[in-house]
Amino acid sequence: MDIHEYQAKEILTNFGVDVPPGALAYSPEQAAYRARELGGDRWVVKAQIHAGGRGKAGGVKVCDSDSEIQSTCEELFGRKMVTHQTGPEGKGVYRVYVEGAVPIEREIYLGFVLDRTSQRVMIVASAEGGMEIEEISAEKPDSIVRATVEPAVGLRDFQCRQIAFKLGIPPAQTQNMVRTLQGCYRAFREHDATMVEINPLVVTSDNRILALDAKMTFDDNALFRHPQISELRDKSQEDPRESRAADRGLSYVGLDGNIGCIVNGAGLAMATMDTIKLAGGEPANFLDIGGGATPERVAKAFRLVLSDSNVQAVLVNIFAGINRCDWVAEGVVQALKEVQVDVPVVVRLAGTNVEEGQKILANSGLPVIRASTLMEAAERSVGAWKNDITQTNRMRAVT
Repeated sequence: MDIHEYQAKEILTNFGVDVPPGALAYSPEQAAYRARELGGDRWVVKAQIHAGGRGKAGGVKVCDSDSEIQSTCEELFGRKMVTHQTGPEGKGVYRVYVEGAVPIEREIYLGFVLDRTSQRVMIVASAEGGMEIEEISAEKPDSIVRATVEPAVGLRDFQCRQIAFKLGIPPAQTQNMVRTLQGCYRAFREHDATMVEINPLVVTSDNRILALDAKMTFDDNALFRHPQISELRDKSQEDPRESRAADRGLSYVGLDGNIGCIVNGAGLAMATMDTIKLAGGEPANFLDIGGGATPERVAKAFRLVLSDSNVQAVLVNIFAGINRCDWVAEGVVQALKEVQVDVPVVVRLAGTNVEEGQKILANSGLPVIRASTLMEAAERSVGAWKNDITQTNRMRAVT
């Protein structure tokens, strides 16, 4: 789960990370009022969306007056902002963050991520702040500083000092850098985050170290331990399909294809998508219904997949271990009876109670296409989709 910049800054502030004074606004008039509350004669207005690259897309503006703040916000509010991270559909701007401008002397990149290779939290930093880490890696790989944190002892002060020295932080500011690094790590650890990124972390001309931007991402599976983090979720920034799936306890990722997938197990779901592409189709989604799928859960998954208007065929691929094929078959039948289905449905069942599941499908009287292998199921899904498209085109030609 992602959160907004202002939310990440509030969390980091509680762990001793310094940030510029700022305030949230939901309208141009409120933004101007917030600037007057903050004081000063120069402010930065930032669109709040769950994506990077806002500055290049016009989502971060420096303003010198109330009228400039209002005109900037009028351009931002309600706009679909497209960055390299949002895709062509963009993300809507419904709130802005107003910050007092600070005298920047230099910029630093700082990130905390989970490194699955070392199974540790890794700190990634660079003296070349203000750029995306991908750009830094490509253009100035020697500037990147890396350090891993041993989970048994946590982040030690000597590691923080080493990072500060490698980044060229002056001795007088080293202790502030240590406090910033320790605060980021504790926020990461105590909230089950998967990423904390500050870009840029700035050194000011008056010898402060401030987080000028902040991003945090959290492990969805750990949110039950952090209800205060769950409350920060902004569904307006999410794919509506993924929001509906999350509310129903399903693992779903929307894609751009036209063959919907209902699968149990992440690995099998990946294999199913690959096989669909091998057969000449494009998957419309990744959907893992989990290990204990009841008929009701399968029916929910079916309704979710069919809610995508791009779906022109559905492939159900279940390898039952913890699951039972008869439960899945009952869920498919229940969904097809409750929901109007105008697309071909292909079902491949294997494993526990497979014979019972096949009998349920055969005796249902529903137009379900059955398959015994994954390759056969993928080929029949693609074939059924192409045949359905051909028939539709013929009907249009006749009418």
